Amino acid sequence: MGQNSVPQTWRRWALPVLMLALSAPLWLHWGEPALFVAINHACLLLPAPVWTGLSLLGNAWGVLAITSPLLVLAPRLLWAWLCAVPFGVLFARLGKGFLDSPRPAAVVDNRLFRLVGEKLEVASMPSGHTLTAFAVASSLYFALDARGRARFAWLWLLAGAVGLSRIAVGAHWPGDVAVGAGLGVLAGLLGNLLWCRLGAVYVQPQGWRLRAVAVLLAVTVYVLLDEPLDFAQNTHLQQALAAVVTGVLLVFAWRQRGVRSER
Repeated sequence: MGQNSVPQTWRRWALPVLMLALSAPLWLHWGEPALFVAINHACLLLPAPVWTGLSLLGNAWGVLAITSPLLVLAPRLLWAWLCAVPFGVLFARLGKGFLDSPRPAAVVDNRLFRLVGEKLEVASMPSGHTLTAFAVASSLYFALDARGRARFAWLWLLAGAVGLSRIAVGAHWPGDVAVGAGLGVLAGLLGNLLWCRLGAVYVQPQGWRLRAVAVLLAVTVYVLLDEPLDFAQNTHLQQALAAVVTGVLLVFAWRQRGVRSER
């Protein structure tokens, strides 16, 4: 195993199973649509831009932007969540493809709840944004040293807020969010197995691997500035994130110049 090896425990692997088991009443849609409407209404306490902004953190481009500083601060951790991406994509595609369940907007009278953005009616289960958020949170959390890991428990709260945002904007049932969370944790754990086998070459500043990630971040800047992701309300937030990523890329390029001069 590589230098990033982290001890695996049965309790860690039991977490997604427990999450899916305990949330069974949700993904079995007991009490729906009343539960969805009640949660959506409770979220009216906060304005729509708060929830759309949180949803952006469940979009892969948004995650790339918000975690971009890791490219120069802790590239090892950046790779941690990137290793979870293939598993997250696989779970989301399989779930949406095989289940093809209707979304709230296709079942509930749209006048009864807050619907933000485009009206989506199909491919409800699981919530892809929630799956992404929990995959990132779990992969980062379990990549951290166990002795100081507790200080980063806020990662789970942030992922949960992303999941709640999907109900708040009227895009998903509570069950979609619950399944997305469980599968996201599983994707993060599987990604952690892959991450543990990465060699030191993946974090070498002069290596092509980190430079490839930098190119991906450059594409992220273009995507963020090209058009709103999911919601028009996110335009200004996307512009701010694009500025952050641009700053990170400038620092990375400056360090690359320093590496070349030392050789």
